[in-house]
Amino acid sequence: MDYLRTASPQTHPALDVMVVGEALMDVVTAGNRKVEHPGGSPANVAYGLARLGVGTGLLTAIASDDRGRRIEEHLRSAGVILLPGSRSLTSTASATATIAPDGSAHYDFDISWDLAHQTPAFFPKILHTGSIATFLHPGASVVKSLLEQAHRHCVITYDPNIRPALLGSHVEAKAIFEELVTFTDVVKLSDEDAQWLYPGRSMDEAAAHILGLGTSLAVITKGAEGAHFATPGFSVSIPAAKTRVADTIGAGDSFMSALILGLLNRGTEGFAPAVLDQLGHAAAAAAAITVQRPGANPPTLEELNAVLESQRVG
Repeated sequence: MDYLRTASPQTHPALDVMVVGEALMDVVTAGNRKVEHPGGSPANVAYGLARLGVGTGLLTAIASDDRGRRIEEHLRSAGVILLPGSRSLTSTASATATIAPDGSAHYDFDISWDLAHQTPAFFPKILHTGSIATFLHPGASVVKSLLEQAHRHCVITYDPNIRPALLGSHVEAKAIFEELVTFTDVVKLSDEDAQWLYPGRSMDEAAAHILGLGTSLAVITKGAEGAHFATPGFSVSIPAAKTRVADTIGAGDSFMSALILGLLNRGTEGFAPAVLDQLGHAAAAAAAITVQRPGANPPTLEELNAVLESQRVG
């Protein structure tokens, strides 16, 4: 079904979340080993959401080549709906991740990003975007247009997932980021993202600045040091869940998926401190599960619930 054209103008019963952004093949190099995993931050978030039982559609740009088919099969295996217009490239993008001894990853990209202009015929409960898709033209202009159309109708979440090698000047990238923040309700970024965007500022200062641009919740993840959740009225510190690390690929995306699930289920309490605490601990648990295994391999809802239950019992 062509959801972007035939669905209800207000909602679509099969989809709670629409994710807009790149899907690519992660080529992971660790020592003498090279393995390919479907990836791309927005695609990872969509996959993670579907694994958590959320009705999720992905608007992306892949090709009808071998890598594109593998990505599509991967997404479909979790239940992600690939939205119309997503098979638009002649070659599917790739990102080569070189894994350091401490498990951290350095990326090199072979990517183009282009989307046909979209006029959504439905609005999900949450629209999520981020990463390369919001910075790399010509597709970035389409993403911006979608946010302009959607932000009065649904919750907008945004993770810039800064990749300096693919951005223009710092001034240009910061301007793009800050313009998009004005359309959002929740912005999540890593401490590395925050330091790149706002060098010399503390995490508290960066979060306060982002909130001042108009978003309602700023989340800054800090790896093994946990995460910082801030609203205009207060902030909450969330400790990282203790775990062993295979690699960190997809950890931030799993955090984002679990955060979006929490936003869907938070009820009418808004961003009260108790709500932020619950959102943060669930997101941190999802990230901890992901780093235990190679590649972007997020938890199922059953796995996440089991970890959260063990934390409550402990």
